[in-house]
Amino acid sequence: MIKSMQDLMEFARERGPKTVAVACAQDLDVLKAVTRAKESRVADAILVGDQNKIEALASENSLDLSSFEIINIVDMMEASLKAVELVSSGKAHMVMKGLVDTSIFLKAVLNAEIGLRTGNVLSHVAVFDIKGFDRLFLVTDAAMNIDPDLETKKQIIENAVVVAKALDIEEPKVASICAKEKANPKMPDTMDAAALTEMNEKGELKGCLVGGPFALDNAVSEEAARIKGIEHPVAGKADILLAPDIEGGNILYKTLGFMMFASNAAVIVGAKAPIVLTSRADSDESKLNSIALGVLCAAKLF
Repeated sequence: MIKSMQDLMEFARERGPKTVAVACAQDLDVLKAVTRAKESRVADAILVGDQNKIEALASENSLDLSSFEIINIVDMMEASLKAVELVSSGKAHMVMKGLVDTSIFLKAVLNAEIGLRTGNVLSHVAVFDIKGFDRLFLVTDAAMNIDPDLETKKQIIENAVVVAKALDIEEPKVASICAKEKANPKMPDTMDAAALTEMNEKGELKGCLVGGPFALDNAVSEEAARIKGIEHPVAGKADILLAPDIEGGNILYKTLGFMMFASNAAVIVGAKAPIVLTSRADSDESKLNSIALGVLCAAKLF
């Protein structure tokens, strides 16, 4: 099992390299990340975007791009479409967002003719290496689905399970995170959590073990679960933390990254190939980790 970000990088090196198509690659942190990915033998890259700006950034920051193919397309929509087309045609294994608005980038991903849509829900899965724990945590969904209903949450779990299995977690434990541990009709997310647990027990949600509702403490701490008298195989042992909505997921994501300084990686799944969509505020280290996570996910698909 992959238990740390260091493990993640090492396994990505073993299972790679894969090729990432970068849309609008005139982004310094992205260029740093793909250069390091190349040097680490994790991934190769095809850079699509404004070639003059890409080469200027490389020159100003002493980055060697001589081993990368650069496709000169200045228009952001056209560049995004080309990056996606490289993946849908099999020339690349995943697509990464560069210096382009997320809405433009995702419009290309979902393009009916050359896009990567499958009809499934797209969801964001972040992986965190948190000091003091003996395993990685997957947090979902912090970026895509605003207020998911029960069926959407089911698909978000299924997407997260795909990522967990790429990390060699054979039967990931999923905790539906809420404000309390008992289902309460006045708190709809607790009712969803109970329903998801029942779906899992009936075999309608497979490949994982689902429990909830859980508060965060008794999802990740066996001691907290014991003190509260919670007996469930997921209690205190969760691998996947399912947020009730995008606000809860985003707050948890940014708390872990910016206040606890936990190493992290993230991908969007549910499409035909992994999508690396990082924030401008994410470091090049986080972007490198995300490429490595995309490599592991792609290794399961290709």
